[in-house]
Amino acid sequence: MAVIRPFRGWRYAPKFTKQISRFISPPFDVVSLKQRMALYQEPYNSIHLSVPKPGDSVQDTAKLLNQWKTEGVLQQDTTAAIYVYYQCFQLPGLPKFFCRRGFITMIEATFWEENVVLRHEDTIPSSVNDRTELLAATQLHASPTHGLYTDSEHRLEVLMDQGIKQLIYEAEDYQGVRDMFGMITDTEVIQKFVNALHDKPIILADGHHRYEGSLNHRRMQIRNNSNHTGKEGYNYHMMYLTNTESEDLVILPTHRLISGLPDISIELILERTADYFTIKPIENAPDILEIIVGKSWAFGLLIASECYKIQLKPEVFPMLDWDLHSDVKALETVVLHHFFIEKVLKIPRNEQSRSPYIHYDRSFASCFAKAARQEVQMALITNGVSIEEIKKVCYSGNVMPQKSTYFYPKAIGGFVFGSISDDEL
Repeated sequence: MAVIRPFRGWRYAPKFTKQISRFISPPFDVVSLKQRMALYQEPYNSIHLSVPKPGDSVQDTAKLLNQWKTEGVLQQDTTAAIYVYYQCFQLPGLPKFFCRRGFITMIEATFWEENVVLRHEDTIPSSVNDRTELLAATQLHASPTHGLYTDSEHRLEVLMDQGIKQLIYEAEDYQGVRDMFGMITDTEVIQKFVNALHDKPIILADGHHRYEGSLNHRRMQIRNNSNHTGKEGYNYHMMYLTNTESEDLVILPTHRLISGLPDISIELILERTADYFTIKPIENAPDILEIIVGKSWAFGLLIASECYKIQLKPEVFPMLDWDLHSDVKALETVVLHHFFIEKVLKIPRNEQSRSPYIHYDRSFASCFAKAARQEVQMALITNGVSIEEIKKVCYSGNVMPQKSTYFYPKAIGGFVFGSISDDEL
């Protein structure tokens, strides 16, 4: 099953430790253009390594990385380690204080068919290609993906609690989350992490594009290396691992925005929707979140200033003819993508992952504002997916539609960088 190993991370030089908040950045797939342009103003921000500036090539990024190494901006740890990473936060309207505990390690980048690292979402091909090219040029993981292991006994949390006591970094990130970062170098303790995961599969929570970029790179290197052993750096991928059994694992819904779709009107949308869903007008749009919560196959539909609760008619569910496991067919996002996006909006299943008409936003307030200002044609408001539902999908070998989940908070880039160069791993 999962093979993990400690690694000698590259980190910002000690003189930058107290300024670490200036150098951290969101993952490439969630950082907005406005955020990127602001972060680019800091010459040493990690965004320069994870998302090249407009006009810069991946070769330019590789040159910048080498320059930072040469100038001592980044320095490599002398001892291989597992890096402990805690994210502490609260959610609006909830009194609970969350603290998600995990660790960053190198993991063998096993191919999907090996059923060790399990995906639950489709990817967007163009984004995978970008990640592959950047990894090949830099030989560096600029931010960790997020994986999930299952341990109901919570054996590793006690070890992580010890490791986090000697804080290296503490910062507040763009999400308002308090990030804490430490490291474990004791070989006996590290071996306990290795042993705890050796018989477990890993569910890929976040970072499908980056992980698939690693697989593409590994596949190409194996093809070109007649002396491949499986121990080379390109066989590994940097991942942040947390426990599915943690009470601090938070999964938020991701809503759908539709814009630019030709030849469609409000009247036509509602007419087609009525074939599959019951439709109930909602006077106060912000109430829709509470109205649909806990109800099967219920969604919010925002069109301009109008709001509707739409709920799939049970008798039409057998019409869902996608070749999927029965548990997967019943998922909220699958129902939404089949009956509304394919049947109502006429966007075929095989085009949805790269459709220019479909966009994603986890913020209801943002969706509401964009619909009201008619910046989008409509917003589709969804319920969240549970970890048990995600497990069912992964273990069945199927995938959800893209952007079905939003694991919160996102793991930040900039605390540690993972090189896959053989002489640096």
